[in-house]
Amino acid sequence: MANDYYNALGVGKGASDDEIKKAYRKLAHKYHPDKAGGDEKKFKEINEAYQVLSDKAKRSQYDQFGQTFSAGGGSAYGGQGRGFSDFSSKGGPASGWDFSGFDFGNFSRQNNGGFSAKGGPASGWEFQFGGDDLGDIFGSVFGGGRSRGGRARRGQDIQVDAEIDFSEMVHGAEREINLRRSVKCNRCGGTGAEPGAGMKTCPTCQGAGQVQKTARGLFGMFSQVSVCPECEGAGKIPEKKCSQCGGDGRVKENENIKIKIPAGISNGQTISLEGKGEAGEKGAPAGNLYVVVHVKPHSKFTRNGLDILSAEHISFSMAALGGEIEIETLHGKLILKIPAGTQSGETFRIRGKGVPELSGRGVGDHLVKIIVRVPQRLTREQKRIIEELGKNML
Repeated sequence: MANDYYNALGVGKGASDDEIKKAYRKLAHKYHPDKAGGDEKKFKEINEAYQVLSDKAKRSQYDQFGQTFSAGGGSAYGGQGRGFSDFSSKGGPASGWDFSGFDFGNFSRQNNGGFSAKGGPASGWEFQFGGDDLGDIFGSVFGGGRSRGGRARRGQDIQVDAEIDFSEMVHGAEREINLRRSVKCNRCGGTGAEPGAGMKTCPTCQGAGQVQKTARGLFGMFSQVSVCPECEGAGKIPEKKCSQCGGDGRVKENENIKIKIPAGISNGQTISLEGKGEAGEKGAPAGNLYVVVHVKPHSKFTRNGLDILSAEHISFSMAALGGEIEIETLHGKLILKIPAGTQSGETFRIRGKGVPELSGRGVGDHLVKIIVRVPQRLTREQKRIIEELGKNML
């Protein structure tokens, strides 16, 4: 084993816990004996070093006593002189792992940075090594992760974008998109079998729907159960594959899909069309189509909740004397009465001329902000009149 645990991990004596853990993880992946270029001896060295340096008490003792330090009762890996070759136990039927030769009583005894094991009725055993998930290390050895089960998977969802005008946001709109997606094969109905042909037991998994991969590792023999790639977990395959889809049960098609965009929709809101996504495996339900709606900004109007906001400019004289102006709304043009003495910045509310609720239960208002246009250049006579007006208003 390593004479210098710090050198084994490639860190200095002042390294933090995070630096030690990061160095260990990198080296554990690099030197795992079941990987190409792995080194079993080096792998054991770095694990022994990590068990010591990741434990504050052990690290303190090691820093004080150096090479005379004992990592724990005769073995750095079990505390009782028990090594990797004594691995024994099996995960549950659903776990996919089969271990032999190790006593879990000692395996779970490490408290910091060593081995640990967790069990569960659905997932089987979850093993951790040096605080890291063993699946992270062994995944690269077996080339895959957990089994996804024997049931056919639902089709994938699709997301598209649709752009509408500001006025369409108020009144609603309709869009048609051309979508190329997987759909259920019409010839076989999604089964993947040629019409009239039966189904037979999958020769790869013998009807089990799962296959087992075995590899020899540092702990002994490891077995992992995964979904059969031939029948995809069904246990059966067509006697003759469909001539149209090649046995997949799905084909690619272009389809024009009409999308109704409701009045009152907000910018960035999503519309869901159930079953309009990619077709599922072997007749499983299709995914959904999600349409993200983007509302183009308007040069005159803005939206605030269910209300529409706009501004109108009036003359100084109209603000003082009052009058009428024609304004534009998203529901058509109308006449707005300006009372005498209207102040700049005053807002008028026009009921029911805003944005409808998506539920259809109500409509917002149109709020018009009045801006008084003050003349910048006045004649002498105009100045005299305004001065007289100002004196009379005091």
